[in-house]
Amino acid sequence: MISQSPDTSPEAEKVQINLIRESSVARRISKVRSLSQTIMYLSRRSIQRTNPFLSEQEVNIAFVANHYGEKLAERLRLYMGSEQP
Repeated sequence: MISQSPDTSPEAEKVQINLIRESSVARRISKVRSLSQTIMYLSRRSIQRTNPFLSEQEVNIAFVANHYGEKLAERLRLYMGSEQP
């Protein structure tokens, strides 16, 4: 088996893969969900740090633009602008 990670030995990788295979579906889904939440949090935090002048709404729109495209971000801008307080 060829190692997929340059910083992980093939033996360690085999152990990791076996642990994943032996995990329940619920546990695997929970891990994926947790990793997704972490990635989204870190992405938003990066946007905030590089653009400290943006409001929370603007950060969320920038997140959508970065991950889903400017076309969808523009639609979100229009939607958010049409909301009544």
